Amino acid sequence: MPSAAGCAPNHFVARSNRTRIERRSILRPMTASDERWDVVGVGANSVDFVNLLPGYPQPFGSFAKMQIKDRRVLCGGQTATAMCTCASLGLRSKYVGVSGTDENGRRIRAELTKRDVDIADLIIRDAENQFAVILVDETTGERIVLWDRDDRLRLRERELPIEALTAARVVHVDDVDDDAAIRAARIARGAGALVTSDIDRLTDRTEELAASVTHAIFAEHVPTHLSGTNDMEAALRKLRRKHDNVLVVTMGEHGAMALDGDRFHHEPAFKVHALDTTGAGDVFRGGFVYALVHGQPIEQALRTANAAAAVSCTRLGALNGVPTLDEVRELMAANVQR
Repeated sequence: MPSAAGCAPNHFVARSNRTRIERRSILRPMTASDERWDVVGVGANSVDFVNLLPGYPQPFGSFAKMQIKDRRVLCGGQTATAMCTCASLGLRSKYVGVSGTDENGRRIRAELTKRDVDIADLIIRDAENQFAVILVDETTGERIVLWDRDDRLRLRERELPIEALTAARVVHVDDVDDDAAIRAARIARGAGALVTSDIDRLTDRTEELAASVTHAIFAEHVPTHLSGTNDMEAALRKLRRKHDNVLVVTMGEHGAMALDGDRFHHEPAFKVHALDTTGAGDVFRGGFVYALVHGQPIEQALRTANAAAAVSCTRLGALNGVPTLDEVRELMAANVQR
C-alpha cells in the first residue's frame, strides 16, 4: 500500500514516443571504507496526492459532498518510507527499487537523496511512477488509499544488487514484487543478515515470503486470514507451527504483537492525537529495524517501533511524518514502561 511525504504538484506526461530508459548503477565490490550497510530495503516507492477531509465521503446525505480542508503532493511508499525512517534514526540505509521517468519519479529520487538514503542501485524505467490518491479523515486520522502502478515498474530478480544484500546487517523487503522480495530475502539470510518484511496482502506466495525472512511483520488482517482464526495470539501460534522465525503483527491503535519461539509479547500503542495514519506501518518497520540493529530484545523492539509509528501519526503524510531519534526517545520517556 502506498504512503506519503513532502513535495509539489505534478503533471503526468505521455512518453510513448520517447526512447525507453532503463538505468542501473554499475555494481562494484564493497571496500573497507564502505563498511556494512545497516539496512538495505527492497520494494516500493510512491508519490501521494493527500487530501484532508472533514470526514469520510458517503454516497448519500451531507457527506456526499465535502470541501477539501488541505491537499498536498507527498512522497512515500512502503519500503521508501521505512528506509527514510531508518536513515532519520541514524542508520546507514540503502533503497533498492524502480522509479519512473516522469516528474513524480524525479521527485521521489530527490526526496530519498535529501533524506540521506543511498539510491545508487535504484532503477529508472520509462513509465509513470507509482502514485496514490489518499483521503484522510481529519477527525480520526484514518485514510482510504486509491493507488496505481505501471507493471513496467516491477523489480526483477536479476536486477538485485547482490553485493549490497550480502553486505547488510538487515535487509527489509515488502510484498509488492514478490519474486524479487523472496530472492532478496534468501540471499541476505544466506549471508547471515536479519531479514524483515512488510506483508499486508494475501497472494499465493505470501507464506513463501513469510518463510524466507527472519522476522515476518504482518499487517493486522493477514495472520487471521492465513490461520483461519480471529484470535491474534492463536493465529500467530498456529502460523508458528509452519514457520521457525519471529512473527510480528501491527495492529494500529491496539499496538503490536510478536511470537518469538513460544514467547508471546504484546506492546500497547502510544496514545497520541492522530492527524494521519498514512505510513505508520512503514515507520513501525523502520523503527523495528533500528531496534534490531541495536540488539534490542523483542519487547523493547516493539516499543521502539510503536513509538516511531505514533510520532508519524501526528503529521500529515508518511515521509513527512518520519520521526527523529530524539522524538522517539522523548515519547518513550514520557510514557514510562507500565
